[in-house]
Amino acid sequence: MSSVQRFYDLTHELIHTLEDVKLVRDAKIDQVEMLLEKRQQAMAGMAPPYSDAEKDLGARLISLNARVTQLMTREKLFIQKDIKDLSVKKESTGKYANPYQSIATDGMFYDKRK
Repeated sequence: MSSVQRFYDLTHELIHTLEDVKLVRDAKIDQVEMLLEKRQQAMAGMAPPYSDAEKDLGARLISLNARVTQLMTREKLFIQKDIKDLSVKKESTGKYANPYQSIATDGMFYDKRK
């Protein structure tokens, strides 16, 4: 199997892994990291001259890589949202435990009248 074909197959597997909603996030991240490492090794093995079939696969890989980028961005946004929600929850829990902790005392009113 050529490196281009292996890269193409790994890209397809990566897309299927990213689209799988049944996987737990930690398992999905581990799987994606492994597939990205294998893709990197397959990419390192690519060298010209390419056959016509490999050129066709390369043309299809351009659209697949765009799809991979889109799915990875989506996963990143999900993770960022969860981190933000967690920090908001942590902050609100802290305010509930000690409601007077974050009272601002930076502005005081001075009456100029005598």
